[in-house]
Amino acid sequence: MNTLHSIAQLRAALSRARQDGKRIGLVPTMGNLHAGHITLVEKARQRTDFVVVSIFVNPLQFAAGEDLESYPRTLEADQRKLLDAGAHLVFAPNVKEMYPRGMDGHTRISVPVVSEGLCGASRPGHFEGVATVVSKLLNIVQPDLAVFGQKDFQQLAVIRKMAQDLCLPVQIMGEPTVRAEDGLALSSRNGYLSEAERQLAPQLYKTLQSIASEIQSGQRDYPALIERARQQLETHGLRADYLDLRDAISLEPVNAQTTDMVVLAAAYVGKTRLIDNLHFELK
Repeated sequence: MNTLHSIAQLRAALSRARQDGKRIGLVPTMGNLHAGHITLVEKARQRTDFVVVSIFVNPLQFAAGEDLESYPRTLEADQRKLLDAGAHLVFAPNVKEMYPRGMDGHTRISVPVVSEGLCGASRPGHFEGVATVVSKLLNIVQPDLAVFGQKDFQQLAVIRKMAQDLCLPVQIMGEPTVRAEDGLALSSRNGYLSEAERQLAPQLYKTLQSIASEIQSGQRDYPALIERARQQLETHGLRADYLDLRDAISLEPVNAQTTDMVVLAAAYVGKTRLIDNLHFELK
């Protein structure tokens, strides 16, 4: 498994793979890999012949005061995990390679509607940064398939819409969230939690499960249900950033006709902001 740091080197390696008739897969990450990331690599391996994993902590998607500087950078450990997972190539560029003329004047991609509200409201500019860097990676690698986790449900919706709107010749695949035994969604930011906070964190997913269960049992007063769930989070020591129920396809607010739903949440456990979601259909 090679680790390359320049776009030119990467394109040369991919050219050779394509000449050999190989189907290319891409798994974009910010590194500090966990079992959820490795599952994405394994899924890409099942569906393609040559898997590229990008590792790049993208400054463009971090706002002032967020954890850009402290975000874990663990390239050597990530390389070992990816070698064991059967990745064929790691692309680990630095900021200058990705933004050679700086970020201030860099072309940016905005994806309307699906990027609004939820994390888009809490983190202004975040999805513009995500869409921009993912579009760059898709253009650099030109994969047949790109695999993303569904834990970042809104992000996946943004990427799918961007690829569709820009007619990018790539299949975007979303894979289910990988969870710890107690239900907590695996995330690089879980490492920020203290031992006591880690014991509280699974309550986020339990609250989402409770919402879905009540709706599937016939509850239709969605605002009251969401408000009770928000209070439930606070009772268990979590501070909700947002908690909302959306149409799983459009991410628009649900209505009386909506049957394909997703409940999405972001909550602070101490100083750590965790996100999660639960996709379900009415029976």
